[in-house]
Amino acid sequence: MRLENETVVITGAASGIGRETATRCAEEGARVVVTDIDSNGGQSVVDEIDDDGGEAVFYDLDVTDSEQFHAVLEEVADSYGLDVLVNNAGTGHPGGSLETIDDSIRDFVIDVNVKGVWNGCHAALPHMKEQGHGSIVNVGSLASILGLPKQAAYSMTKGAVLNLTRAIAAEAGPYGIRANTVCPGFTDTQLLDQYLAQRDDPEKAREEMAEDYPLKRLAEPEEIASAILFLASDEASFVSGHGLVVDGGFSTC
Repeated sequence: MRLENETVVITGAASGIGRETATRCAEEGARVVVTDIDSNGGQSVVDEIDDDGGEAVFYDLDVTDSEQFHAVLEEVADSYGLDVLVNNAGTGHPGGSLETIDDSIRDFVIDVNVKGVWNGCHAALPHMKEQGHGSIVNVGSLASILGLPKQAAYSMTKGAVLNLTRAIAAEAGPYGIRANTVCPGFTDTQLLDQYLAQRDDPEKAREEMAEDYPLKRLAEPEEIASAILFLASDEASFVSGHGLVVDGGFSTC
């Protein structure tokens, strides 16, 4: 098993890509630390893993709260160790031109998507440096490499995630720590549902979106989880500072 006896912390793990990543890591032998602001959803993931014979625990965590993030990872490291951190928690915003996006929305997206990832890395790195190994996987987006129209704040934050990851890889590599980013295309999650809900005909918009992809469909959460699992594991032992694009060929068009 690819993550046997390793401890994997996943943020935003109550649903979507985070949930699938949690269950996949457990299947590969990891002790999974599920974190989210959704306590009920997070606990249901833990229950599912336990029922399948895996090992998991839930921590309530708001990634924008640096002190809370540090406290959670301190407790996790002391109790179980800390081998992998998956910074998956993220948010989007209603579509609109840059000049129409309210400052409060911009700031919230920055707080979750950028500061949340920064907080996680800031809290995890001392533990990983002390033990001489670790893997950080940050969840970016197709917007990490392409500026998406009507999504300026989101694109800004996801671009920042990719370059932060590169900086961490360069800085922490000598300590045996790898850092990578997964850059998914549109994935069939609640976040996508919220995005499409702004359209007059969400189902038609979904179909049109799928047609823009060479594979003529959107990604499933488990497909992104597979990419995260690869980067987290020793199968990617010489991969660091990389942005792994998982977009069904969209960026080639």
